[in-house]
Amino acid sequence: MFIPPSAWFTGFIPDLPTPFDAADAIDLKAFAALCERQVAAGVPAIVVCETAGEAPTLSPAEQELVIRAAVDVARGRVRIIAGAMSNATSQAIALARRAEAAGADAVMAVVPAYNKPMQEGMLAHFRAIAGATGLPVILHDIPSRTLRPLADETLVRLVESRQFVGLRDGSCDITRPMRLARLLPAGFRLLSGDDVTAFGYIASGGDGAISEVANIAPDLCRTIFSQVRQGRLQSARYLHKRLIPLIACLSKDRPAALKNGLGVLGLMSPATRLPIVPLDAAAQREMVRAFAAIADEELIDGVGA
Repeated sequence: MFIPPSAWFTGFIPDLPTPFDAADAIDLKAFAALCERQVAAGVPAIVVCETAGEAPTLSPAEQELVIRAAVDVARGRVRIIAGAMSNATSQAIALARRAEAAGADAVMAVVPAYNKPMQEGMLAHFRAIAGATGLPVILHDIPSRTLRPLADETLVRLVESRQFVGLRDGSCDITRPMRLARLLPAGFRLLSGDDVTAFGYIASGGDGAISEVANIAPDLCRTIFSQVRQGRLQSARYLHKRLIPLIACLSKDRPAALKNGLGVLGLMSPATRLPIVPLDAAAQREMVRAFAAIADEELIDGVGA
């Protein structure tokens, strides 16, 4: 049964890391466990082969392997959003087609990094990707990595096609949902791409967040989102503040910090691929202190395995 993206591209959606074993191969058993944990937590969707997944270090065949593994675990219980990250449009198209063949429910396409295309180039890039797949396309705007942002005016032009269903907004601009509300179709979803600003973004009318911290505390993130939607901002703000030390650790050294945190929980190895290296001892100690800030009786279910 087809469920429109407007129904599931909402709330806190985890951006899953890609576990590696001692031989630098993908640890499919650990990855499947990460997926199942999120399904059990009731998330509406998961993101794979994107920022936290170290997508630039994965071969196209490895990306397809990861997507198929996620689809196999999900079995329709959650939606699988697959990254199609490349600053070469032809390669992004190839990744989108692989994702569709592997059973993904949507693809996420990012503003090209390094090339610094003008807005017309971004428009052509995203339209070419959409034209090459039948899947819904989620846009990813992250100026800190791409240097050039996806302009509001370009976004408005893109959403003339209903194939573009949402935006992962890494601009850190919490006013954007209010600014864009009257310009976008009713079913188009705006999600923060940054845990630091997620609370403010959702409180300002955003529809959720693509989150790293949701990998560690999915239940707590779901509670925060529910509290905001119910207008209980003081309660939501209190819970979010408890997450701030952990979010700070994750933001400083991503995705190595995320992998270390999940390693603390016994869910995966902290191994990364170059040019990312594992956390040093001082950063690991900081991560342990951040866990202590949320591991009390009220919140322990949100950080336990």
